[in-house]
Amino acid sequence: MIELYTWGTPNGRKAAIMLSSFRLVDQRVGLGFAVTADSGVCVMAGKSPVTASEVQRCALLALSGSSERGEADRARAVLLTLAGWTSPKIAEAFGVREDTVRFWRGAFLAGGVEALKTRVAPGPVAVKSEAALRVVTPLLEAPVADRINWTIPRLRAEIEAREGVRISRSQLSKALRKKTSAGGDLGTR
Repeated sequence: MIELYTWGTPNGRKAAIMLSSFRLVDQRVGLGFAVTADSGVCVMAGKSPVTASEVQRCALLALSGSSERGEADRARAVLLTLAGWTSPKIAEAFGVREDTVRFWRGAFLAGGVEALKTRVAPGPVAVKSEAALRVVTPLLEAPVADRINWTIPRLRAEIEAREGVRISRSQLSKALRKKTSAGGDLGTR
């Protein structure tokens, strides 16, 4: 378990925050650490020029608990930098190259915490999937007792009849999985 102290708490005392999200890093490297500082800015002499305000530190802590592993790792790497870890140590902990750690730091310096977040690459609109979900959602949200047994082939035929869009079995399955994993319940359980 790694213990990290926050700086500049409202009552002037240092508050300890246990970061269980760093447990894997601690296990990989086999090192535990504790950081204390009296100022709100943590600068490593002769090391990385990364500094963070209290607001940024809080945002980094929040991002380090993200379910998206990439952005959580980037936030943790910056927090470890602020804690005095070197690029080689961080690279070893996360199983990446030292250049990658430096790239993450540079992104943070240039764009703050927002630059560490995962962004979806732009691409074409999912026309077929959207059309399929427009048709399928009301069909599968009907009470189970009152609806027919919808199979993938029947749903494909219904989508083509209503929207004029032909969608493959695999694409329809992916759209349905994505819909249910995003929190939309289609009643297919």
